[in-house]
Amino acid sequence: MLGQLLAKIRGSEPVEQTEEQTLPMAAAALFFEVAWADHQITDHELELVRAGIMSQFGLSSEVVDEIVEESQKQHDESVGVFPFTRAITEAWDGHQRYELVVQLWQLALSNEELNKYEEHTIRRIADLLHLSHKRFIEAKLQAKRDKKVKRSDAV
Repeated sequence: MLGQLLAKIRGSEPVEQTEEQTLPMAAAALFFEVAWADHQITDHELELVRAGIMSQFGLSSEVVDEIVEESQKQHDESVGVFPFTRAITEAWDGHQRYELVVQLWQLALSNEELNKYEEHTIRRIADLLHLSHKRFIEAKLQAKRDKKVKRSDAV
């Protein structure tokens, strides 16, 4: 099922899939693009990818694990982010796309140091999601604020 979904996203096979299947896979691909920007994916980043997909789409952990596993397998064969951003742009309004970019920033900021390649990757994704530079910066600042709130809650 997920292999067919990837083929549809890539445009290489005309397979009918529902939005419920396409969008989580597209979002997972974007999360992995950001996580891999520094050429390593930590266990913590992997958990954040799972949590982001689960919260964004309200999916069970089993379905999310399947999506994440398939996304990891296909990452090396990636055709770029455009097919994934296109699927999201066609289905989501500006606020939903903004929230996704906030989650991408949260992922990038999760390891205490922002890698320049992660920032570049998020910028490229935000552009393809048709977010203005202002919204891109707002998403980054919101992710930083959210991180500070979580840190102060833990104390």
